[in-house]
Amino acid sequence: MANVLIVYYSRGGHTAKITQAMAERIRSQGDQCDLVKVSDGASIDWAKYHAVSLGACVLYGSYDKSVFAFANQYQQQLEAKPNSFFSVNVVARNPEKRIPENNKYLQKFIELSPWKPKDVKVIAGKVDYPSWRWYDALMIRLIMKMTDGPTDPKAVIDYTDWQDVDLYADHLRQLAD
Repeated sequence: MANVLIVYYSRGGHTAKITQAMAERIRSQGDQCDLVKVSDGASIDWAKYHAVSLGACVLYGSYDKSVFAFANQYQQQLEAKPNSFFSVNVVARNPEKRIPENNKYLQKFIELSPWKPKDVKVIAGKVDYPSWRWYDALMIRLIMKMTDGPTDPKAVIDYTDWQDVDLYADHLRQLAD
């Protein structure tokens, strides 16, 4: 039985929802999966896992500094296991931006992080203007206007391909074998 660890950073809750779906998929196949927030990294018992995935959402073109701090602090532990990094971002609403080489946010993580993941994945995120702080909603609407994205302040659009999330969870199980 494989034991997979998924460490994640979620700001608005969508990345947490994605990681929960991954964990449920892995468990439904008879394997173990634990979810740990980046902020709870000190509690990880690395020895019990066969594979690890670190995932984070993009906001304002980058990842939260805690994601980079985690990758720096636990670089050796991450590299000691089959590992993967997944990026959740709304630019991936466009299929060509789901290709790792075409996703500037994923490439930025690889460039700036001391940890170089062996495996990467891009997952399309969610636009949820009504639940965001007014400032975030305003700024993201401006970004969306420049990138031909949705700008309706009432828009809630989930671009996540949930079947692809299941496939990625299956992939993590394979990494653990």
